[in-house]
Amino acid sequence: MSQLKYRRVLLKLSGEALAGEQKTGIDPATVKRICAEIGLVLDMGLEVALVIGGGNIFRGLSASARGMDRSSADYMGMLATVLNALAVQDVLEKLHHPTRVLSAIAMQEICEPYIRRRALRHLEKGRVVICAAGTGNPYFTTDTAAALRGMELRCEAIIKATKVQGVYDKDPQKHADAVMFKRISYSEALARQLGVMDATAITLAQENRVPILVCSMFDGCIQRVVCGEDEGTIVSDETNTPA
Repeated sequence: MSQLKYRRVLLKLSGEALAGEQKTGIDPATVKRICAEIGLVLDMGLEVALVIGGGNIFRGLSASARGMDRSSADYMGMLATVLNALAVQDVLEKLHHPTRVLSAIAMQEICEPYIRRRALRHLEKGRVVICAAGTGNPYFTTDTAAALRGMELRCEAIIKATKVQGVYDKDPQKHADAVMFKRISYSEALARQLGVMDATAITLAQENRVPILVCSMFDGCIQRVVCGEDEGTIVSDETNTPA
């Protein structure tokens, strides 16, 4: 295996990823599998901050579309991310990786408040920092929270681990002729609305020149990405390149 290309990354996981085949809730076997993948890069010395969505438990945007007050729905979604963060923390700790959950919404009995300097110290000490409860504000997605925390914590890349291999021109699970990009620019990803991350997150990464690396969450893909190997899709200022 190659040497690490990055020293510190922000890893974004969707809440749905934790549900496995169940589609909703938290599947312990799937969480263990994901944490084992994260453990591969932690063993190499990579500093990792995590942001996990809450869509497997509650999606604020979809609830809002069904008539719930948007702010209330978003706060419920933020609380869902805390449940997921605690589940991942439990498994990582059992794998002997020291972990801290830092929440943007104060709940001192179960996790620390998110304080940027405290989070940086945890990372420097080799602890996995799981940033929960989004930004602490409604109307912001966990994609945006991931980009924001990535900038705050001086991460050198944002890795979005998904169920597919990278960024495609259309949904590969619905279209057999979907083409995957090896490299695509921020502006093209925004213009084509490819669903890499939401527009605010991509723009924030673009303004700070932090690459977004999209790859599968399984089969050692995250490990190969952080070593700079030809895996997944890189979203940056570079020219678009189909696979």
